[in-house]
Amino acid sequence: MSTESDTATAFGISSQRGWPIGGALGGAIGAAAFGLLMWLFNPEVLTAAIPSIYGFEPVGVVGWGIHVLHGIVLGIVFGFLVTRDLILGAVTMNPETDALSQTSIRLRIVAAGFVFGLAIWAILPLIVLPVWLETIGTAAGGEFPAIAVESLLGHLLFGTVLGIVFAISIDLSDRSPDGPFSE
Repeated sequence: MSTESDTATAFGISSQRGWPIGGALGGAIGAAAFGLLMWLFNPEVLTAAIPSIYGFEPVGVVGWGIHVLHGIVLGIVFGFLVTRDLILGAVTMNPETDALSQTSIRLRIVAAGFVFGLAIWAILPLIVLPVWLETIGTAAGGEFPAIAVESLLGHLLFGTVLGIVFAISIDLSDRSPDGPFSE
């Protein structure tokens, strides 16, 4: 037991759940929120398009399962990135502006989640997905509203919910690495 807490302290995370659990939980809840938004705008993306890019038949909740699994993986990636010294240093540094210096670490993590959601939208559906669909030779891409406002809103919702859940489940306040711009 003391080994676990020593390991957690070495990584600067005092939560017993750790960043992988916080990231996975935040990713699953964020993906569910994004999925509900998709379900309202275009349910065929969840029921047919997502399973088809993996070669699955659109049966039952396969699309939902894949979508939530994507969220879990991306949540773990977010947890890993936001707990590394470079990004954590940027999130925790004390800026010279009054407005930013008065924000809590939790609010900054939520903002990092928002930016992560924006980056995911810019990279995955706009760049990776078209290349993937061309590689596997499927016509499922026509059902994906990659550049649509709904896709952007969904990814921003995903990132924000991910940031909220991660900020609630992980305590990063005791960790203060050097900022990325320190001398």
